[in-house]
Amino acid sequence: MNYFFKVAIIYLILVCAPPAFAFGKGKQKDVEVAPSQEVIHLDVTKNDTEAKNKTDGKNDWIQKDVIRDNVDTEFSIFDNLFDTDKDYDHPFKFEEESLFGRIYKKKLERTSIPSFLLKDELTFKYKKGPIDKVQFYGAYQGNFGFDFEGSDYDTDYGFGFMEAGVVGDFKDKNTDFKLQVNFKPGENRTYLQGLVTDAYIMNTRIPHHKVIVGNSRNQVGVEGGMSSYVLPFATRSQISRNFGNTRALGVRVVGDYDLVDYSVALNSSDRFFKEFFPGAEFTGWLNLKPLGKTDGRYGTLVLGGGLNAGHNDTSYTVGGAYASYRYRKFMANFEYAIADGYNGVYRSTDKATGFYSTVAYRLTQKLHVLARYDQFDPNRDIADDLKREYTIGLNYFIKGQALRLILNYVFCENENTEDSHRIILGTQILL
Repeated sequence: MNYFFKVAIIYLILVCAPPAFAFGKGKQKDVEVAPSQEVIHLDVTKNDTEAKNKTDGKNDWIQKDVIRDNVDTEFSIFDNLFDTDKDYDHPFKFEEESLFGRIYKKKLERTSIPSFLLKDELTFKYKKGPIDKVQFYGAYQGNFGFDFEGSDYDTDYGFGFMEAGVVGDFKDKNTDFKLQVNFKPGENRTYLQGLVTDAYIMNTRIPHHKVIVGNSRNQVGVEGGMSSYVLPFATRSQISRNFGNTRALGVRVVGDYDLVDYSVALNSSDRFFKEFFPGAEFTGWLNLKPLGKTDGRYGTLVLGGGLNAGHNDTSYTVGGAYASYRYRKFMANFEYAIADGYNGVYRSTDKATGFYSTVAYRLTQKLHVLARYDQFDPNRDIADDLKREYTIGLNYFIKGQALRLILNYVFCENENTEDSHRIILGTQILL
């Protein structure tokens, strides 16, 4: 019965059900669904220490899913591409087994990095030309939601993200590229302005470093610069969706060592290709990892901070600080940000500030429970306008992040408007 139950769940999600569900209409803007762009983040390293970590038999999956920092969460798709150096025939030449059967048998268990159901089928190797390998992928999260505000009740369906892309490496093995498009329309921009999200070339010739040139993730805060594919909740925190979750055109350098990682970028302050160069922007973030040399015996501790500053019609400055600790099945983090104007998905001259804190526990390898307190002051010059969100959630990872079910309950407490409740049901599929 267990086998047929699992088969039925996967079949319904892949064939019948549209992925993820989000609730809330325009008036419920306190908890917006995470923008459709895939976000990228500092969080797992190429030098995977999990092989060195001691395990305890049945719980060895805990160490195999260890997170040390954010850097490789963002770039893990390139690492997986590099690992497929073995020669193979055309990826669709499998033995007499259906595509559904291959998906069912795939062991995609890690939840700290994105994984893809059709990675093998959509990876191609070339013997001629400058390109060595490419991997195509698609990503979809839909959210179905219920909103309760006083006696008013609404339902809604929206997209968390709907994207497709390709990553590849050249034959020199040090140069890679990524192109990603976003099919979800956005507000205050044309469809074409929001169509291309990632479009960059990356070089890894310098040890422990990545040099990225093009339109790439802007590391404004930790969660604000995190990939949408590994977000713990269906929506980002308030500081993350106001100050961060953007991309910018420019040059970015990412360094990753055992005890420290950093990201430094010089960009155009434009967003969504609206203007060529309205002004310059600097974005920098530094993480310290005091336990980075202990092979995870005492958990992982990250202490970070950063700055985003630039000019786009007016000047803006956003500063932030972050702390997180993970030990085996437990995780807790805290992030604070303060802005004197900001240039996120929307540009603002307001002096805003906020913070969030999350605790999470992995009940099993597939089932995670988590809770978050989230506070935001949209304008420090105006009294009694705080917005607070209390969220509890469950994540069920059928096939890692490639096939994931999401359940969130959010209580929105607002000082200048009526309080509200929201339930979010979501399904995530990465192909």
